[in-house]
Amino acid sequence: MMSYYTQPLARLIEEFQKLPGVGPKSAQRIAFHIIRQSNTAVEQFASALIDAKEKVNFCEQCFNHSTTPLCEICLDKDRQTSQLCVVAEPKDLYALERTHEYRGFYHVLQGLISPLEGIGPDDLKLRALLRRLEDTTLTEVILALPPSVEGDTTSLYIARLLKPIEIKLTRIAFGLPVGSELEYADSVTLSRAMQGRQAV
Repeated sequence: MMSYYTQPLARLIEEFQKLPGVGPKSAQRIAFHIIRQSNTAVEQFASALIDAKEKVNFCEQCFNHSTTPLCEICLDKDRQTSQLCVVAEPKDLYALERTHEYRGFYHVLQGLISPLEGIGPDDLKLRALLRRLEDTTLTEVILALPPSVEGDTTSLYIARLLKPIEIKLTRIAFGLPVGSELEYADSVTLSRAMQGRQAV
């Protein structure tokens, strides 16, 4: 495979192709860019990769990315304690934070229910979510899950799970095509989605 490239370059291109959204041409451009850089620049890049991999874990409370037991958001005393926004992945949390519309706390499920991929409710952080709902200061749970089959399935499952609990459950409105991802939505669309959330 890629026999027309020298072996180290071919290997580098193949590794970049493993990244999400990176095809053969993009992988080639990135690899060519890397080998044009100075040794110092490449060492800094490699060091950043290793540093992130070794130090970035998950918050013990909300499961956002963190280098400490609790992430910065969970430690923020200025946040509204009455709201908890449920998202699928940390990238969705970052997208919502960019809107500056929401000032409550988050809970990251670490995925969505997807039977085709073998992901069931037990594979998500749902038990941890239920434990957090024992907090009597919470009055609203906001579902900010993508408008996809998996997102809808997960939202319905959570709605059934929370039905015995007397807590307001809403889902953000979407000005997004079905199947789209939160991380690719612009801040204005996400801000309006948060403002227009509806009861579940």
